[in-house]
Amino acid sequence: MKLGILGGTFNPIHLAHLRIAEEVREARALDRVLFIPAAVPPHKPLVGDIPFAQRLAMVEAAIADQPAFAASDIENRRPGKSYSVHTLEALRQEYPGAEFFFIIGLDSFRDLSTWKEYQRLFELTHLVVAARPGVAEGDPKSLLPIAIMKDFCYNRASNSLEHHSGNSIFFVEETLLDISSTRIRRMVAEGRSIRYLVPAPVLDYIDRHGLYRGQERF
Repeated sequence: MKLGILGGTFNPIHLAHLRIAEEVREARALDRVLFIPAAVPPHKPLVGDIPFAQRLAMVEAAIADQPAFAASDIENRRPGKSYSVHTLEALRQEYPGAEFFFIIGLDSFRDLSTWKEYQRLFELTHLVVAARPGVAEGDPKSLLPIAIMKDFCYNRASNSLEHHSGNSIFFVEETLLDISSTRIRRMVAEGRSIRYLVPAPVLDYIDRHGLYRGQERF
């Protein structure tokens, strides 16, 4: 099985998340994309105190009509911060024999050296970097942290960086949808419509549970 992994706070999940998951699924011929809400995000505080259960419920509502998408509560099943390296280790036990494709945005990829045990990620999974059109042209190795450049070689035919472990970094040019969870939370707090920014079931969930209303911080 070729399994895509898309993590995030999903606070809330929106159409840009879904679109990049669909584009990577198609580009890498994935059998399934697993959406994994972070329980305790290690890189930024969780805004709004929205419980994990509600963020997971919104993900499940958003992907219900796409059989190739699934949601996982794996990061809520262990204590401590939701480090990606630990999640991937657990997933390899949960899905033995699967080939993993970890999906991240270009902004996160540029900050990879700040991640916990980031060097080990390349031993556990392929990385698929969602880049804006034209960004990955030239020498993609220049995007890597200097400390690990020697561990990769560039494959021009596939426009990928191959790690000595056998895993690769692939660059996928995404359809740029200028949507952010921060903006959505602000709009809800201001009483503005978020229709067509989130899937209809997510909009309904936010309305029914009164999420993000009257928040002072976004």
